[in-house]
Amino acid sequence: MVLVTGTSRFLGGYLVTRLAQNPAIERVIAVDSVSPSKDMLRRMGRAEFVRADIRNPLIGKVIRGAEVDTVVHASTLQKAPKSGSRAAMKDMNVIGAMQLFAVCQKAPTVRKVVLRSASVVYGCSAKDPAQFTEEMSARRRPPGGYARDTLEIEGYLRGMGRRRPDIDVAILRLAPLIGPQLTATVGHYISAPVVPTIAGRNARLQLLHAEDALAALECATVTPVAGTYNIAADGVVMMSQAIRRAGRIEVPMPLALFRSVGNALVGSSMRLYTDEQLEYFRFGCGLDTTRMRSEMGFEPRWTTMQALDDFVRAMQTRRIIGSEWIDRAEKTLTAIVGGNGAVASPSADVMSMTTPDRGVVER
Repeated sequence: MVLVTGTSRFLGGYLVTRLAQNPAIERVIAVDSVSPSKDMLRRMGRAEFVRADIRNPLIGKVIRGAEVDTVVHASTLQKAPKSGSRAAMKDMNVIGAMQLFAVCQKAPTVRKVVLRSASVVYGCSAKDPAQFTEEMSARRRPPGGYARDTLEIEGYLRGMGRRRPDIDVAILRLAPLIGPQLTATVGHYISAPVVPTIAGRNARLQLLHAEDALAALECATVTPVAGTYNIAADGVVMMSQAIRRAGRIEVPMPLALFRSVGNALVGSSMRLYTDEQLEYFRFGCGLDTTRMRSEMGFEPRWTTMQALDDFVRAMQTRRIIGSEWIDRAEKTLTAIVGGNGAVASPSADVMSMTTPDRGVVER
């Protein structure tokens, strides 16, 4: 009996779809405070959807009533909800996880809890090692709310595991996701017609195909796995290389102008990136996946480069070579650097020249 949270979003919803197709699992319960789309509900098949907020005591009734033995927590928000605030995000992430883990601790039938975590717990800085192992921590406190929430959630889950040693605790720290059906942080960034980067920096990106992320979560759910694992594809790709393979134009600039000039070049989407996401674009992050293979027994199907290329093919990107666009971009940069007052945003014209299908955006 498996219960999965966060099923209105990509990973939670498609994980339920995979688990529902597994005949070895007697029953699958999907939980979220927001109903999935009709298409997602159809894909879930025999899974049962329960609309419930994990901060509400109702989640305890669901777990006890269904005699759930495995809980997969995949509902952590990366950004504050619409019309919400950082406080609302922390309440949904941390308080929600505390309530869920408290229920799991008291439920006699629960035998495993799987947490979808993320590599943001390691932060990003110039002092980072080439690869983080699971025992390492961030070289400095991560600047973003998502990273801090994730660290707290991991801590609460480990505490529950110490109080209930009979419950297996599996924490999967996923590398940034990319894939044809999912436009998450990196995919969204390199899909812009021009991509602002920081002069003198060329981030090393280690990615994870969305299908491999789902396969890893399914593996942790159905096999006797416990512990903390880095989940990432083999190899790295440099930021400049990723931009070229996507057929985009890289525009290096000083760090002080990264947000302002970047916003003028690519439009309002620049303001949507969190501090931790911008730090990743600056430094990148590498993960050691030895434990994933040796102890968890999981092998990703795609390398980092293959995952990137699969995304690029699906997005049907094309190179931007229009001379009229180049002239407009040059005028914009000249006006900004020269400090000539207000700058006309080129985003409307630029975006109209190449607007790929961006698929499902992971929240």
